[in-house]
Amino acid sequence: MNKKSKVAFVCNNCGQDYTKWHGKCDNCGSWDSITEIKVSSKNSRGFRLQDESGLQKPKYLSECSIDTAPRIKSGFSEIDRVLGGGMVRGAFILLGGDPGIGKSTLLLQLTARLAGLSQKVMYITGEESAEQVSMRARRLHCADAEVQILTETSVESILTVLKEHSPSIVVIDSIQTIFTEELDSAPGSVTQIRESSAMLLRHAKSTGTVVFLIGHVTKDGSIAGPRVLEHMVDTVLYFEGDSSYQYRIMRAVKNRFGPSGELALMTMADSGLKEISDTSEFFLANRNQPQIGTAVTPAVEGSRVLVIELQSLVNRSHFGLPQRVASGINPRKLALLLAVLERHGGIILGDHDVFFNIAGGLTIAEPSIDLAVAAAILSSFRNKPLRNDTAFIGELGLGGEIRPAANMTARLKELSRLGFKECIVPKPFKSADWFTANYNMKLITCDKISNLQNILF
Repeated sequence: MNKKSKVAFVCNNCGQDYTKWHGKCDNCGSWDSITEIKVSSKNSRGFRLQDESGLQKPKYLSECSIDTAPRIKSGFSEIDRVLGGGMVRGAFILLGGDPGIGKSTLLLQLTARLAGLSQKVMYITGEESAEQVSMRARRLHCADAEVQILTETSVESILTVLKEHSPSIVVIDSIQTIFTEELDSAPGSVTQIRESSAMLLRHAKSTGTVVFLIGHVTKDGSIAGPRVLEHMVDTVLYFEGDSSYQYRIMRAVKNRFGPSGELALMTMADSGLKEISDTSEFFLANRNQPQIGTAVTPAVEGSRVLVIELQSLVNRSHFGLPQRVASGINPRKLALLLAVLERHGGIILGDHDVFFNIAGGLTIAEPSIDLAVAAAILSSFRNKPLRNDTAFIGELGLGGEIRPAANMTARLKELSRLGFKECIVPKPFKSADWFTANYNMKLITCDKISNLQNILF
């Protein structure tokens, strides 16, 4: 972009720059997302992760020094597991979530525990006063923690304070309120978020400070601001949940220092967030009381196996067009499974309403739950409950065949730990080790969906 220009046009979705206004962004394809901003006349030098003392020279990988310092433990074992075993020094972490989901509560508890572990912690807020943060800390029973509170929104002032006090852990609440005085645009704009984050990123990498950024989300669930923000940070965490349920899920979407896809399960109480160690027992509240239209299956999220309960209600339709309502899975996935059941399962559902739900409000996208979904629908259609302590694992194909899922051994071990007596599984391949192992549980094979009714009833 020309440095002499006083006006620029930037896409609010991806941060792409233009010299004039466009109705559609050529980079991300979004419509009506390009807005006009004022550009400072000062020459911007950008940012560098290393000191500017001289020209950097290339090195071989074997010549690079490796930081052998141990990871910083947060005091939450679930959060440490999501982060890959703890926080790496100099990590730049972005936490996003819906309004009121508990982002500020979580990080305030996190800073209090880190302060109790002799870490120097600073909580910087641009949305609340210090008194309001203190009131929330009293509610969470952590007002006595040695956490420094700073109310500031200017990134230049924040960096001055950080250089003076040198904390090891910093929380920014939130990045949408931070601005740099070198730009004329309003706080929360694409350029302000991009430049302010870049300045904080350079400080984190040069000093080894762990920085947490709280980010707001848009209507479609993505973090507000330029998409480049998610590329800049080391870790992107999404804090998910529903106000109707007491649990919260922290999911690692991106992690440079550990596996992505890991999740931590927490529950919201009056005194704040608490960890849930045994997640399977949490979602199987009615296990000892089998009900019609209910099936159990193990789902893998990251490295964790969640044993969940699937619920289905099949009722004769009283209208011309039967309803297909799904909660927890894609409605098109439900329609596909119903078509396979009608074609190959021997039942007619064209004049029935089908309602489906995953207990606890979870959302599962993996195909290993297909067989359990079909079993729950068959149970409700036949008005007969499934056998107690029976689980289902398998992916359902369009031809009615049932295929094995990934991580079969881990799924079966979790079912065995919970005391399940039998599991309906696909027919194994010749070299399948998971089928020959001893789980203290009966494995019943089913290769076609047409055979499922004979096994169940």
